[in-house]
Amino acid sequence: MEANSTEPVWTFRGYALRPAEFNTAMVHYYRAEIQRANTWRNRLDATTNWAIITASAVITFALSDETRHHAIILFALALLGVFWFIEARRYRYYELWSFRTRLMETDFFAAMLVPPFAPSPTWAESLADSLRHPRFTITMWEALGRRLRRNYFAIFCVMLGVWVFKLASQPAMPQTWEQFLARAHIGPLSGAMVVTLVALAFVALSALAIGTLGLQQAAGEVFPAYPRWLRRHSSHDSED
Repeated sequence: MEANSTEPVWTFRGYALRPAEFNTAMVHYYRAEIQRANTWRNRLDATTNWAIITASAVITFALSDETRHHAIILFALALLGVFWFIEARRYRYYELWSFRTRLMETDFFAAMLVPPFAPSPTWAESLADSLRHPRFTITMWEALGRRLRRNYFAIFCVMLGVWVFKLASQPAMPQTWEQFLARAHIGPLSGAMVVTLVALAFVALSALAIGTLGLQQAAGEVFPAYPRWLRRHSSHDSED
């Protein structure tokens, strides 16, 4: 027998929440989470814009005068690394709001479209647990790897190419490898040491980009690992 639509979903201290009121509350909550996700998505774009503007300004400044030291490009690389870290941290917050909205889309709204209404038996508990005990759905390593592959590795490579071009062309093309290394010195650091440190940094970046390819802990829309993540999350809660 079908439930009466006027029967309350739950009562508390004399207040009754009926199904229509529950659905209205869920719609408003979904809109709030979408707004949160959009806000953090805009913050991600802002950080990327900072990185692109910084890189463009430094490239223009460094190449416009051959007397300007190449170290300004390496300083810009370090600054881009700070932007990368900030963006990865913001991406973790974005994934938290994205997880909640995706949970409602797949197990509440999608379930409404395919009668009978049969959401996952653990979706409400998972959503309630995320609200009571907020925690990131993605590790910092995974966030760093994603933002590196999607945006920052290309920017780093462009800056590396500009740095090599600066050393190889200004004030004139070096005749030997030793002359090239001599130009790369920075203060007490020899050119060979600077080149080695830069090479090691890019090897580390490449290793991070490749090593985090298999990390799909986050509940993103386009990642098939989402149902597995939710099942693991639910099983951990039941074990606790």
